[in-house]
Amino acid sequence: MRLLKRPVLADGTVSDSERQLFGGPLRYDAGWAEHEYAQLEARLTDTLRAMPRMVGGTLRLARSADRRALFTVAAAEAGQGVTAALGLLVVNAVLGRLLGTGTAAERLHAALPALALGALVAVLGAVLASWSTAAAGRLEPKVERAAHERYLHAAIRVELEAIEDGEFRRLLDSAQWGPPAARRTIGACVATLNALISLVAAAGVLTVLHPALLPMLLLIAAPRGWGAMRVAQRRYLSVMSWVEHVRAARLIGQLLISRTSAAEVRVHGVGRYLLGHYRKMGEHAETEATRLARDKAGTELLAAALSGAAALVTYAAMGALIVSGRMDLAVAGTAVLAVRSGSAGLGALVSSTNVLHEESLYVRDLERFVAEAGQRAIPAGGRALPERFEAVRLTDVGFRYPDREEPALSGVSLTVEAGRVVALVGENGSGKSTLVKLLAGLHLPDSGRIGWDGVDLAEADREQVFDRVALLTQDFERWPVTARTNIAIGRPQEVEGVDSAAAVVAAARYAGADALVRKLPHGYETLLARVFRGASELSGGQWQKFGLARTRYRDAHVIVVDEPTSALDPEAEIAAFDSIRGLAGPQRAVVLVTHRMSGVRHADVIYVLHEGRLVEQGSHQELLELGGRYAAMFRMQAEQYGKTVPGGPSIPRQGGAPRNDPSVT
Repeated sequence: MRLLKRPVLADGTVSDSERQLFGGPLRYDAGWAEHEYAQLEARLTDTLRAMPRMVGGTLRLARSADRRALFTVAAAEAGQGVTAALGLLVVNAVLGRLLGTGTAAERLHAALPALALGALVAVLGAVLASWSTAAAGRLEPKVERAAHERYLHAAIRVELEAIEDGEFRRLLDSAQWGPPAARRTIGACVATLNALISLVAAAGVLTVLHPALLPMLLLIAAPRGWGAMRVAQRRYLSVMSWVEHVRAARLIGQLLISRTSAAEVRVHGVGRYLLGHYRKMGEHAETEATRLARDKAGTELLAAALSGAAALVTYAAMGALIVSGRMDLAVAGTAVLAVRSGSAGLGALVSSTNVLHEESLYVRDLERFVAEAGQRAIPAGGRALPERFEAVRLTDVGFRYPDREEPALSGVSLTVEAGRVVALVGENGSGKSTLVKLLAGLHLPDSGRIGWDGVDLAEADREQVFDRVALLTQDFERWPVTARTNIAIGRPQEVEGVDSAAAVVAAARYAGADALVRKLPHGYETLLARVFRGASELSGGQWQKFGLARTRYRDAHVIVVDEPTSALDPEAEIAAFDSIRGLAGPQRAVVLVTHRMSGVRHADVIYVLHEGRLVEQGSHQELLELGGRYAAMFRMQAEQYGKTVPGGPSIPRQGGAPRNDPSVT
């Protein structure tokens, strides 16, 4: 009786290893997780009714990707249904001739035309199947590529605020499964259409042969369809009950081979410890696989028994019809073949519709993401900026992140003028990074005004604003491409050409990266990504030289540099700050954000932020004489190295003699 009940989700058992390592089963908070239990409530009839809505988006995408291939698949599948029906009718004709009157030779001769027609129909069916396979094989990768391009195009156009929004991130995560799901949906659609047409063809032939045969088909096929759905649901429920356990084991495996954990895995003996728990969790999961196989065998046996009982009833009814003279032997033989074909078609239909239902949920997520991304996209167009850059002025600017109560910035007014080096200083959380994002046009202020040469940022063409900004942050992207492209990607529109190659070399020379390039095995054509064969990897300090070269190559009007020397040695740090300050010019301004006070001493103006407000501004000497927050910060850093600072005594470094440090002079 247990096998007859509808499967229900049970709590997955938790192994001792999982409880010890993770405190219980892991629970992933990602967009795709919301669909994990969707198949549980799916019924075949509900899925069939919802099929047009489920596959509509994918079919529209397929039509735009390759209309000809889509129509070819549809025509070929429909043709296969016709050939299947014709094949059954041909079988009926052949049996009628073979079971007719006359000698064996006469009956065989009479059946030859039908046999020839049957061979022709079989060949036609094979050609149509091959035609469909070829067209589907051409269509599927195009659909996945088109869906992925649609996803990525929508993702790169949204405001930064959307990327930082947790709910939108979950939608972004779930939508990434849409493109491969769209590809699989094409295959599931073909399988579903094939099974449905085969079932309809068998039912149609049985109706033509004798009206009483159609209920017999349903009587025999229904138990097999029920069994296929029950097995699929039980397998799905098992996966859902154990999915967190499997993910936990997979996480352990990843930790054992991770580059970041490699040292502790070996020195601390973590490898043997985690491997032991991995083995225990695997053994624990094997018991579930055994239970699932036992349940599957029982369900399939029960379905086969019910189908067999239905077959006995059907064959008894057919025997009665034959004895009564209302059905001849040829029709009965054809009916048996049609029933078997219809039963197999129903089983395939159940399996393919289950797959179709699950995959369509992720495709629908992709469509929902594209629609949401369109609403949150950076507006196209706007007021043009003057060709000559003079200044960016922030007037009483305020900004608050949606998930925080306190504003990140409040009432900030400052100016970034061409030809000047502007420094932003303040403790962590003071609003420096937020101010940089506003300055670069990545966020719009909630209050106040940001004017680019008199054009309000809220009304400006944001593409033009982005074109005037260069970003060199502490965690700038280390692109897994060649050394040359890593520099030229600072302005990717101009990567090709002789002028670009010369500019790359000049930028590398300016940043001090040229000497490093000469040591690389293939010079500027060296691939900088250790994950690829024959590639090279750089240290943090070497990468920062490439980052500075990329910034120089971009040649933007406003250059924002955030903690640019964190991985450099003292000598390289001094040279880097000199190079950064040298980027300022008649048409360029440098905005420097750093905790190294030596880097801001020579700035033209220093803005001091505290809790989102601008509390001090002036030159280095003016702020020291003011004796406020900047002077305290500067003095605190100097005192760590026993340096004498105007306005304060020298405090020796504890634990030894004072140590020279060029970050404070």
